[in-house]
Amino acid sequence: MFHRRPVPPAPPPPVTLADIREAGAERLAAAFAGPPEEAARWIAAAARAGHRDAALLYGQILADGRGVKQDRATALGWFRVAAEAGDVRGTNMLGRCHELGWGTPIDFARAANFYAEAAARGYDWARYNLAALHLRGAGVALDRARALDLLRQAAAQGHAKSLTVLGRFLEEGWDMPRDPAAAYALYIRAARAGDFRAQYNLGTLLVEDGRLEEALDWFRQAAAAGSPDMLAHMARSLGARPEPALRALAAEVFAHMPG
Repeated sequence: MFHRRPVPPAPPPPVTLADIREAGAERLAAAFAGPPEEAARWIAAAARAGHRDAALLYGQILADGRGVKQDRATALGWFRVAAEAGDVRGTNMLGRCHELGWGTPIDFARAANFYAEAAARGYDWARYNLAALHLRGAGVALDRARALDLLRQAAAQGHAKSLTVLGRFLEEGWDMPRDPAAAYALYIRAARAGDFRAQYNLGTLLVEDGRLEEALDWFRQAAAAGSPDMLAHMARSLGARPEPALRALAAEVFAHMPG
């Protein structure tokens, strides 16, 4: 008996220039949010056709290895294309590449220059990233006052991570009077915007206030989105708490940690 070999599925039709012209930013964003391989196919075609938003998105796809083989050197080139086309987000991503060594040697000073350019044009992420370098003294002067100014500017734009860092300054009394109530107000804004560090910090304040069930809800949200270092910290800190519910959550977080 002969068995027919399975017929491979037909490849998707190529993305045409007409498709790209009709796509617009919303269609590209929808493609980016879809299946990774389909997103990469659409965004790559649009980037090569000169679509500025697509150049930025394709750089991010390559940097992340999302639906394609990770290639951060090529990602750097697409971020440069976006930046040279006037996209402030591309300029910020050039800073990230030089800060993190994506496709280029780590160079904090060059990273700071790109961040400063984008920050001067009002981009909230660049303000946050430049503030982080000033807090570390990496490539720029160690300057907490300048960092705070940048964080306040970004927070005024609703930037969640900047709200979180300002909340930490207020919670701990760093360079300003300690103000847990003001920290709580910043954390709740950032937590609702999806920042997992704010969600965790908010949970710790709620535990101190005796609001355990509310704290558990925020801790679970933080665990669902947290980075590996955040999850490790959460597992350690909650595992040392006397409350059984927090220790149980710590064990759950530890069991699901990568590696």
